[in-house]
Order: sequence, then structure tokens, then C-alpha cells
Amino acid sequence: MTATPAKAATAAPITPRRPVQPGRVLMYALLVVAALFFLVPVYLLFATALKSPDAISLATTWHWPAALNWASFSEAWGKIGGNMLNSLFLAVVATLLSALLGSLNGYALSKWKFRGANTLFALMLFGMFIPYQAVLIPLFQFIKELGLYGSIWGLILAHVVYGIPITTLIFRNFYADVPDALVEAATIDGAGFWAIYRLVIFPISIPGFVVVIIWQFTQVWNEFLFAATLTNTTSQPVTYALSQLAGGQAVSWNLPMAGAILAALPTLLVYILLGRYFVRGLLAGSVKG
Repeated sequence: MTATPAKAATAAPITPRRPVQPGRVLMYALLVVAALFFLVPVYLLFATALKSPDAISLATTWHWPAALNWASFSEAWGKIGGNMLNSLFLAVVATLLSALLGSLNGYALSKWKFRGANTLFALMLFGMFIPYQAVLIPLFQFIKELGLYGSIWGLILAHVVYGIPITTLIFRNFYADVPDALVEAATIDGAGFWAIYRLVIFPISIPGFVVVIIWQFTQVWNEFLFAATLTNTTSQPVTYALSQLAGGQAVSWNLPMAGAILAALPTLLVYILLGRYFVRGLLAGSVKG
């Protein structure tokens, strides 16, 4: 008996191509134009930094340099390198301290309700809206009375105190999504305030810490007013040093531009490494009950 020929394999159904939507094309075109518009200052920054001083003029502002002058970066680093290290120490210490204090405040205000907690939280949030200029004179006097004026530690204290309201807000909203049953179960097992924070709350706080670290590191690194008024020449951060690079009547514009690029690298690296977690951490909660 002759074998029946095998049937031809049934072809997979072909999904029709979606028609091009003019509205979507227009939206992406506008986004590209907007991105190019915001990148124009970055182009000018690099173009000027890579020019030699004699090649910088109004007529050649938009011209890319014919010969790249990388010496601008080494010379700028020689002038602001120490200040970069001051800023790194300042930003890391102030960010970690304010993040930890904000985490403890958020934990206490969300899971250990006490009389007047909401009023205290509202007063703390009020601190977010006080401009630096309004508190500069009393802050200066307070730092001087503590004997911290002119040191990096006085600047750290100012940024930690000023960062507590926003870090408390972020962590309080984050911990509000943590089920109360977790805290109640730990309380039944005999855990107290610190044990619950260390064993239950802190291990699930990584998304909140990522958000706070990105925000606070950027704010501390870029701040100028406190840097100019609370420090001396040995403890001044990079933002103040950059303003000095552009001082005087005859300015070699390649140096402040190269210095600005160097000063922007730490915050840029923070966003590159942790940026994708920022929105996720900002919206994240714990295990949903």
C-alpha cells in the first residue's frame, strides 16, 4: 500500500503591517527637534572647550575646532581638581546622612502614629518652600556659633538640614504602601522601633533610597549660594571654583567650558547608572496587601 504524501505545512498567518500614523510621526519629529534644541548648549560647550584660546571669537562661535585642544581639560583639572574632591566628599556624606534621616522620619511618621504627627509633617514640608536667601543670615550665624564656619562640615550640616523635608516626604509616601500587617507581625514577635526598621523596613527601602540619592546628590553637587558663603578657600566645592574660572576681564573661555564638563560628569554618571530606577523607585511601593 502506497504511503499517503505528507500534507504541506500550514503557513503561519501573516500579521498585516500597521499603517503609519501621521500623528505619531509628527510627535517623534517634534521630540527630535526638541532634543536637538536642548543639545545646542552642549555642542557649544564641547566646541569651545576643545578650541585653543586664540581660536575663540564671536565669528567662530558655532565652528567646530579644526584642531582639538585637549589640554584645556588638564589645565581646568589643575585649577578645580581639589574642589571636585571637596564636592564629592560633600555630596556623598550629605546625601547619605539626609537619606538616612529622611528614611527614619518617614518610617516614624507613617508607621508609628503619634499625636501631632500630621502637624509636624506639615511643618517639615514647609521647610521645602523656604528659599535659601531667606535663611542665609541666620544660617551663617548658627554655623559660626557652632565653630563650623569655613569648613566642609558646616556646609554638610546645612545641606543635611535643608534636605530633610524632601527626603522625609519621599520616604513617608514610600512607606505608606508598606502593609501595616508587617509591622504588627514584627511587634507581636517582640521587635521594637529600631528592630522593625532594621529587619523589616530598611531591607525593602532600596527603591526609595535610589530616588533620594539621585535627587539629593544632584541638589548638593549643583548648589552655589551656601558654597560661596559658608566655606573658605580650602573647603570650597567645585561650583564656586567654576565661577572663579570665568572671573576677570580677559577670560580664556576654553577653561570654564572644560571645567563645566568635568564638573558635570559625576551627576551625569549618577543618572546613567541609576536613572532608569528613578521613576520606578519614585512610584514603587512595597508588597501590595
